[in-house]
Amino acid sequence: MYSIAHLDSSHVPGKSERAEVSLSELVLGDSPRKAEDTAHIQSLAAVKTELPPIVVHRPSMRVIDGGHRLRAAQLRGDETIGVLYFDGDERDAFVLAVRLNSAHGLPLTLADRKAAAARIIGYRPEWSDRAIASIAGISDKTVGSLREESGGVAPSERLGRDGRYHTRDRVAGRIRASEIFAENPQASAREVAREAGISATTAKDVRARIRRGENPVPVQQRSRTSADTVLTPIPVLPTLDRRAVVRRLRSDPSMRFSESGRMLLRWLEAVGADGAEWEALADNVPRHCTPVIADLARLCAADWQRFADTLASRSGEQAS
Repeated sequence: MYSIAHLDSSHVPGKSERAEVSLSELVLGDSPRKAEDTAHIQSLAAVKTELPPIVVHRPSMRVIDGGHRLRAAQLRGDETIGVLYFDGDERDAFVLAVRLNSAHGLPLTLADRKAAAARIIGYRPEWSDRAIASIAGISDKTVGSLREESGGVAPSERLGRDGRYHTRDRVAGRIRASEIFAENPQASAREVAREAGISATTAKDVRARIRRGENPVPVQQRSRTSADTVLTPIPVLPTLDRRAVVRRLRSDPSMRFSESGRMLLRWLEAVGADGAEWEALADNVPRHCTPVIADLARLCAADWQRFADTLASRSGEQAS
């Protein structure tokens, strides 16, 4: 079975693999388009140049994309037409037909799109509303309504457009995120979102709620189970106005008048950003730089942790 990511034109053979096939070998039918457009067929037939290749399901020789081009070729009296083959199963062939017909050429009608989406829901109930919507060219809300009308039982997880499974139950996703944050307070919202199957925005909200001592699930989403959820709070250092602290340290002569003191003040100023600023920085890191910057940040965090441990141990020695 092809995944969502595979069912696009990039997985149809390229022009170098094009074949010339007799029109008599090809089969029309099972198209997401319920009615042919005679005027469009005639306009294609009037074109004197060779028609673009059509996409054909190799096992059945059924036309997946290009029914109007095939009719135009027949009208012109052509004996063959260029073909690109698709080797998936019948259901995947239909899904690909919907995607291709939604992406180019004569648009599918809204009725065609809805009917196709309803059929895909039956074929691939594990696919998310957004994934199916992106294929059919309609909104995810419309797909959700079609899913409800079908009367089917939705799975606890759905396969998204990224090829990953995501938790359908938002409450369960939030609770799972709270557990991850409790286990690893330093985890980023993006990391938690991926593991819990929720959005990064939801993960940030969960983290903020736990830090405030609140239930990670908003009141309007709570069931009996989530309302009684007992959380392990995320360890949070006391809130400090770090910029104010650095300003006070700068006024301390013992810090200002030594090279090491001035160096430390520069470093402390550099890390004095608040949570919103760090999130903004993360959002603007180029994707290709993300892994190496994340590694460097972890190394810096480890260095600061060792530095803090050293200061803490010396403070303890002085106190004793």
